[in-house]
Amino acid sequence: MSESPPTQNFLQRIFLSSTESRLRAVWRLLLQTLMLFILTVCVGIPVGVLMYASGVIVSDQVILSLSEITELFGITLSIFLARRFLDKRSFASLGLKLDRQVILDLLIGAAIPFLMMGLIFVLEWGLGWLHFENFAWETQSVGIVLARLVPITLILILVGWNEELLCRGYYLQTIADGLNLPLGVIISSAIFGLLHLGNPNATWNSVLGIFLAGLFLAYAYLRTKRLWLSIGLHFGWNFFEGVVFGFPVSGLDFFKLAKINVSGPAIWTGGAFGPEAGLIVIPGLILGVLLVALYTHSKLQSDPNA
Repeated sequence: MSESPPTQNFLQRIFLSSTESRLRAVWRLLLQTLMLFILTVCVGIPVGVLMYASGVIVSDQVILSLSEITELFGITLSIFLARRFLDKRSFASLGLKLDRQVILDLLIGAAIPFLMMGLIFVLEWGLGWLHFENFAWETQSVGIVLARLVPITLILILVGWNEELLCRGYYLQTIADGLNLPLGVIISSAIFGLLHLGNPNATWNSVLGIFLAGLFLAYAYLRTKRLWLSIGLHFGWNFFEGVVFGFPVSGLDFFKLAKINVSGPAIWTGGAFGPEAGLIVIPGLILGVLLVALYTHSKLQSDPNA
């Protein structure tokens, strides 16, 4: 006769999973967040003290670079440790398997936002809300343009990795494990929106817009069960929105290849925060969903379990 599983006492039911020898999802999330905070502080404070002690005035881009490098360390290591010791799963099982598909997912993911942001640009231009002024190489040398383009591209790659690993990787999947997949998608996307509330010119409209963007990025993960497409989309979104088409990126302004002037109603354009805070983001997101569905259709047809 098979033995029935041991009955859990009150404290075990609160803290431990009923099906596996590990903590419940909520405690794993809290511990990962605590590790993230500690690791980020351990790196961020010494860097901040050194910058202050040196007396050197640094640019916003340098501050952004140091912030993303600090987050890279804190997010990646905290999730690796949480995955290994709390979840008792591999880091790669978050959707980070390395194979030939990785490059294609990243490239297609980065390319799709070109069409999404291009649509937003054309709509605003056609409505008379956007006026193009000039390209960067018309007022600066090619050498200066390249010297500014390369660092911001690298920064945006880090942004894509950090935010997707955290939100579509650990948050979505751990919440889904503890509750269910729909709530995992909704709650992780809400957290994604709230994390941008501290950005310059943020409003509750921008939180809603980034929540919708989070749903879009989650859709890409669900279609592939991998994070690479979402990482590519995240990078491409920021790169084409800000660097190529010249919009603010979630309230941030940095190097742009195209200088534009947006004067339309903020409820539509998003104002100083950028398209994420305006209704104009919706047609862009709809196009993005269609393109992701088109790209992943043949893969799902050949592998229904993907």
